[in-house]
Amino acid sequence: MKAYFQRIGRSLMLPVAVLPAAAILMGIGYWIDPSGWGEGNVIAAFLIKAGSSIIDSIPILFAVGLALGMAKQRDGAAALAGLVGFLVVTTLLSTETVALLQSVDPEEVNLAFANIDNAFIGILSGIIASVMYNRYSEVKLPDALAFFSGKRLVPIMTAASMLIVSAILFFVWPVVYSGLVSFGTAISNLEFIGAGLYGFFNRLLIPTGLHHALNSVFWFDVAGINDIGNFWAGTGEKGVTGMYQAGFFPVMMFGLPAAALAMYHTAKTKKKKQVASLMLAAGVAAFFTGVTEPLEFSFMFVAPALYVVHAVLTGLSLAIAAFFHWTAGFGFSAGLVDFVLSMRLPLANQPYMLIVQGLVFAVIYYFLFRFLIVKFNITTPGREEETEDLADEETVEGELTETAGKDRFAVMGETIYDGLGGQENVTSIDNCTTRLRIEVKDMDAVDQDKIKSTNVPGINIVGKHNIQVIVGTSVQFVADEINKIHGKLKNK
Repeated sequence: MKAYFQRIGRSLMLPVAVLPAAAILMGIGYWIDPSGWGEGNVIAAFLIKAGSSIIDSIPILFAVGLALGMAKQRDGAAALAGLVGFLVVTTLLSTETVALLQSVDPEEVNLAFANIDNAFIGILSGIIASVMYNRYSEVKLPDALAFFSGKRLVPIMTAASMLIVSAILFFVWPVVYSGLVSFGTAISNLEFIGAGLYGFFNRLLIPTGLHHALNSVFWFDVAGINDIGNFWAGTGEKGVTGMYQAGFFPVMMFGLPAAALAMYHTAKTKKKKQVASLMLAAGVAAFFTGVTEPLEFSFMFVAPALYVVHAVLTGLSLAIAAFFHWTAGFGFSAGLVDFVLSMRLPLANQPYMLIVQGLVFAVIYYFLFRFLIVKFNITTPGREEETEDLADEETVEGELTETAGKDRFAVMGETIYDGLGGQENVTSIDNCTTRLRIEVKDMDAVDQDKIKSTNVPGINIVGKHNIQVIVGTSVQFVADEINKIHGKLKNK
């Protein structure tokens, strides 16, 4: 299970990598035109729309990226299936379709369905699509249906599976959503404790997309609180209105960037440059705009325990800010842009204290994250096992370039595949950045000496049926050759 979640985390890195740039574009545009969001400035409109085209499509990016990353082969059919799965669910469970199915007006449909196109559905669609690819991409149908065999069958089976998922969600999603709304309404009477509980569950529910249910209670007018609207309109109580927003500023502007620094400092030396680029961009996006998805999804699945710690700290931050009546608000998110703009509003109460709180939380986040990562050897970005021996891998690759000739990858692939036991023993072939990840039926049938004769830096046995062959940064070419051989033998 741990390995599976880590694989989900690695697969999310591809779509997550594009998010920080989009968040910064939106932040700059919002800074230029904070009230009109592009209505009063063409440049602001251009930047906001450019950024939102990506940020608003996070669920789709996750569906495609996860399907591609979790499939046993990096194939376009898997990515297409992920998109198909997402479209099936979000179309069938859209407000308009549900109104049609229930024979009611759209206004009478449960609000849960207005929030169905979320990251959770994207992740679920991607995972199911990858399962369908791994199961059906090599299936041969009878001659009459041969056109739909193999990879063409994958999107079809994904769509069929998502029909069942949609039917389940049709009944389950509104119940869960409404339950969270009721829970939010109940804790809204607990003052600063309620604010803390809201902050904790807000972060904890991010992976499921159900945080929108709680947000609707505290930020908007579902339960009469309307914290965002009243704060910006100046119609609430000073020191109270804004209590469900203020505590996010110390976390998003200071805490999470400090956590990013801790993850960079604990990354393995050979991966520090790669981790630095991601963490710097994601940290800047969090501080400047308050968009934290690039940071949170970078460790949410690979280190779920750390994410729970983050949720606890977020709840603590909201509780502290609410207890001392320090308030600030946001219209976009809890970043520097909104903080500066909200400081001038009449209901802002000692907002500078949120900076002090943020500096304290930065220290807590940094040292707590660093301690936990090192103490429990948590696999945060840059600490994955495939990063080991990278320097040796690159050296060996250089030697192979000089001695093996043009077809060296084909020769390596054939020798490694034969050493693994061939078609009779190999059940699945995958690869990461530097390693082949092979599943075999019988580990005793693997000839390690033959594999090592290709001058690979090493072999790692990770279970009764799983073996890793360290190749280097050109592993994709070797994996492609092995997949070709494996495919040809299967089709005979």
